[in-house]
Amino acid sequence: MRSCLPLLFLVAALPVAAAEPDHPGIHAVIESFRTAIIQRDKPRFLGLFLQPDAPWQLVNGDATLAQIQKERPQAIKARYKAENNPVAFIDGIVRSERTSEETFSNIRIDGDADVATVTFDYTFKSDGRETNHGTECWLMVRTQDGWKITTLAYSYNR
Repeated sequence: MRSCLPLLFLVAALPVAAAEPDHPGIHAVIESFRTAIIQRDKPRFLGLFLQPDAPWQLVNGDATLAQIQKERPQAIKARYKAENNPVAFIDGIVRSERTSEETFSNIRIDGDADVATVTFDYTFKSDGRETNHGTECWLMVRTQDGWKITTLAYSYNR
């Protein structure tokens, strides 16, 4: 036993890795985002954002940009457009005769109890057929009403 004491003290002195929070509230926002699209539920969708005109940034993938530039040579990789926001997105879905769905995989959450980034791979489908895919990133804050998305950026690949 005496020969094990130095090893015991060494192990006890090692920093303990903090367990990553589970963030059930953030997972609930992700699921609400997904189902609000399917159900065309504009009030629920907009309720996921801190403000309805939250910044919403598209970044064209290189191959997609090359395709777009064949028709519009002036197209650029990342152009900010104030009219690209949660309201315009969900309005387009509500108006469309086609079904819409966004699926998520490889979800990663980093943050603490008040701020977090959420990153995942997404696929957007219209009438069950993939129209685009990429990686999406949300900046989120926890408010008195729960987690809210403050900013959204995503890569766009056809």
